[in-house]
Amino acid sequence: MSTRLSALAASVVLFAAVAVPAASAATGDPARQTGQNGQNGQTGQTGQTGQTGQTVNLATNPGFELPSPNLADWGSIPGWNCTGGPAEAAVTTTAPRSGGSALTVTPAGDDSTGECAQTVSVQPDTTYTASAWVRGDFVHLGATGTGRDVAPAWTETTGGGWQQLTTRFTTGPDARSIRLYVHGWYQQGPFSVDDVRVDGPAPAPAVARGSIPTEDKVVFFTVDDGWQRTPEAERFIADHHLPITAFPLPMPAGGDPDFFRRVTAVPGSSIQDHSVSHSDLSKLPPDQQQVEICDARDAMTRLFGTAPVVFRPPSFAWNTDTLQAAADCGIRTVLTADADFSWGASAVWHPGPLQPGDVVLMHWTDTLATDLARALAAADAAGLKPAGLTDYLR
Repeated sequence: MSTRLSALAASVVLFAAVAVPAASAATGDPARQTGQNGQNGQTGQTGQTGQTGQTVNLATNPGFELPSPNLADWGSIPGWNCTGGPAEAAVTTTAPRSGGSALTVTPAGDDSTGECAQTVSVQPDTTYTASAWVRGDFVHLGATGTGRDVAPAWTETTGGGWQQLTTRFTTGPDARSIRLYVHGWYQQGPFSVDDVRVDGPAPAPAVARGSIPTEDKVVFFTVDDGWQRTPEAERFIADHHLPITAFPLPMPAGGDPDFFRRVTAVPGSSIQDHSVSHSDLSKLPPDQQQVEICDARDAMTRLFGTAPVVFRPPSFAWNTDTLQAAADCGIRTVLTADADFSWGASAVWHPGPLQPGDVVLMHWTDTLATDLARALAAADAAGLKPAGLTDYLR
């Protein structure tokens, strides 16, 4: 215990020395604060279709109001990853700052700060302001991966009320995402967080495509979902050296990640984003669409080490909010298809045979091996070769 208290004392001195220029804290009645979130903590929510460059809140689920999607990680908090899991962090309706709920974290032990974090997509060489309302002792707000050192904002105590922490940072020339975090301190008890913001310019919406413009004689094989994984399909992919773009859901991917590593081992293959729960996104509000896309992105990144850059909307259901939500999650392309060879089909949705740049839809099912064979035969008949999708995205 004395070691942790010594570390706490040392950190207080360190933060006092470096944090003041970049970080600040404000107190007061939230009803009297101006320029903050609205009544439910969602004002300025991302997924807007406003002009690129408009300042918006880029944080996912900033007010902790959103329900967990179906098939989400058990006990997960939408948009957030907490080190102690559901036993440590919980959404509570007890005395939120605004809206109906807030995040409350009780560190699991003396060696835990109870950190919760999320990945926020950013633009290089751009200034952002991160803020959060917190309650508790020695609560911290900060960002890593900015490309430049940035001190966290922190408070010794909020005196039982809510206090706003604010920190500003400018990203480096290579920054594409940052890790936003909140945490308490060792042996300092529970803390709460509400109304998180990462204010900055809205990224340009993602581009919707059903095919990839190219004059090369190539076609792109894409395979969705992941519930039925057969050795026959795996052997066919390996024997024919097929580049595959896989769009698995997080639950089957997490249940058998080695399978997806093997079937995407051919150069040009990749694993991309297909949402958390396979919901019809066109029926969801923008903030819930962002949770579906960003949480699936985070799951694929944790499992396979590379962040997706392509999103396949379930059942091809999407709207303009989907394009902005995808961009807010760092996705550049929202991809449908123009041919379907799933479950014995041979449907090409334009006149004639497959054409250069066509995207072929298939699914991880018990028919996939024969579906792949049929799609490969159709490509050969058209004088086309399967190619790696991401190699052709610009």
